[in-house]
Amino acid sequence: MTVDLDEIRRAREEADCLCSAEDVDQALGRLASDITARLHDKNPLIYVVMNGGLVLAGRLLPRLPFALELAYLHATRYGHALEGTLLDWRVRPTQDLRGRTVLVLDDILDEGHTLAAIIDYLKGEGAREVFSAVLVHKVHERKAYPGMRADFTGLDVADRFLFGGGMDYKGYWRNAPGIYALKGH
Repeated sequence: MTVDLDEIRRAREEADCLCSAEDVDQALGRLASDITARLHDKNPLIYVVMNGGLVLAGRLLPRLPFALELAYLHATRYGHALEGTLLDWRVRPTQDLRGRTVLVLDDILDEGHTLAAIIDYLKGEGAREVFSAVLVHKVHERKAYPGMRADFTGLDVADRFLFGGGMDYKGYWRNAPGIYALKGH
């Protein structure tokens, strides 16, 4: 597959910045404070959802001043497509979850199908309690369950095609420091 890097660059240059790098940094501070207050004494196992949760984890975990165990899983509905497809488990959890407190970190809660499937799976494997944290909650009424939210949310953002902060545009711009909306979407 050939990538048109000019088109990728143009998408970033023309995008609308919905949340600045400073907004994201402040949201990370709030997330860290809220997570610490709730989980500091629970010996949590933290699962990072690849690939989007990787950026969030890298920026959030150093702000958590308590002992935790870290692992990853990879389940996706998007791949590089602009709209969802079926859930694809690429790497399932391998740790013993029986009796554990688990925190799932992901970049965004859009419709929530992926996050709901991950949480159901972890509970089915014996986790005592499962919490979720996302950098972005996309505001719309198409959630998997009415009123669905992560337990910890950094930013509420408009219902547009987003990238930055771990979210990608055609596999690129996860590294953008703010949250951007694709022009025209």
